[in-house]
Amino acid sequence: MFWYQQPPRTGLKLIVSSTSWRYHSYEDGYSEAKFEVNRESSNYSLMTIKNVTPQDEATYFCAASGH
Repeated sequence: MFWYQQPPRTGLKLIVSSTSWRYHSYEDGYSEAKFEVNRESSNYSLMTIKNVTPQDEATYFCAASGH
C-alpha cells in the first residue's frame, strides 16, 4: 500500500509505503508523527494527517500493489 501527496502545481511525492499490516516505511521529510497510517486488513488503509497546517494543502492518493 502506498500513500502519495501532490501539492498544488507539483508532482506526486511518496509519503509512506507498507509491505505488511504493521510495517510502514516513511520517505525522508515525512514521519508517523505527522502522517499516521492504520492498516486493518490487506485491502484497507487509513492515513490521518495530524495537526494540519496550510502547508499540508494537497491532494492525497492511495495506491495498492498485488506484489
